Amino acid sequence: MKAMILNEYGENAEFQLTELPQPSVKAGHVVVRVAATSVNTVDTMIRQLGQENLPLSPDLPAVLGMDFAGTVEAVGEGVTNFVPGDEVYGCAGGLTDLQGTLAEYMPADARLIAHKPKSLSMREAAALPLAGITAYEGLQRAVVRTGQKVLVHGGAGGVGHVAVQLARHFGAEVYATCSGGKQIGIIEQYGATAINYRTEKVAEYVEKYTSGEGFEVVFDSVGGANLTNSFEAAALNGSIATTVSMLELDLTPAHFKGLSIHVVFMLIPMLHNYKREEHGKILAELAKIVDAGALQPLLDEKQFGLIDVGNAYARLTSGQAIGKVVVEI
Repeated sequence: MKAMILNEYGENAEFQLTELPQPSVKAGHVVVRVAATSVNTVDTMIRQLGQENLPLSPDLPAVLGMDFAGTVEAVGEGVTNFVPGDEVYGCAGGLTDLQGTLAEYMPADARLIAHKPKSLSMREAAALPLAGITAYEGLQRAVVRTGQKVLVHGGAGGVGHVAVQLARHFGAEVYATCSGGKQIGIIEQYGATAINYRTEKVAEYVEKYTSGEGFEVVFDSVGGANLTNSFEAAALNGSIATTVSMLELDLTPAHFKGLSIHVVFMLIPMLHNYKREEHGKILAELAKIVDAGALQPLLDEKQFGLIDVGNAYARLTSGQAIGKVVVEI
């Protein structure tokens, strides 16, 4: 099979087209013919940092890529919910000893995948798994309920645009920060209120939209230093879900508000073989939400093939992409 591999890690590491043996199926797994894969920030971090700085990186030569949509080619012993020919999607490779998606075929733990949403193309479905699972898990752990006011930081981003739509689906009144421009229209088309963080301070939009009481749930897909903005924006006894919390931070403001903080790291099931079936269940639920018309992944306008994967990674890291960057295999 054709695959794009890395023979070294680093900022200038280049993908190389090569021929690899097609994977054989093993118990509890399926082999998928990959139709499309999307590029996530963690993929670009692995390429740049490698095992020395990011231990979850696979051994070299490495086949990267986590998200995929494709067709089941073979089914291993013990797998009862998939048959050859099924269209599936998931986030199932590209780190540690799990072969990634930048290849014509990949093995996938059957617990990590689900049947693809019928209303999405392969390209669209490939954009959803990592972002969808992250957003769904964060909102569930923050216990989003009907009628709550929910603030999503980074509401037009890869994870954020999914969180906005899911929060709306769960019955919340949704507000989302962005940097203005086209992002305002993206957020508004999902039925949420866009907030330009460059022109409105936290205190201003908290007063404007919550009469100073704050948001019951804050989903922070920006993270880092922005967590202090989440603390300021949250209501008393509110909940914060964060996807980026690798920093030292004074929790005093969170303490005096009695905030609950939920850190979402969706790679845990893959890394530790821990409750992998939960990802399959979430993906199945997301497929229902998609097919009900309540969730649509946003794709960047640029299209890439397997041989162009280096350009796809550059597109994401440039910050110019609006929506998920997808590579068609």
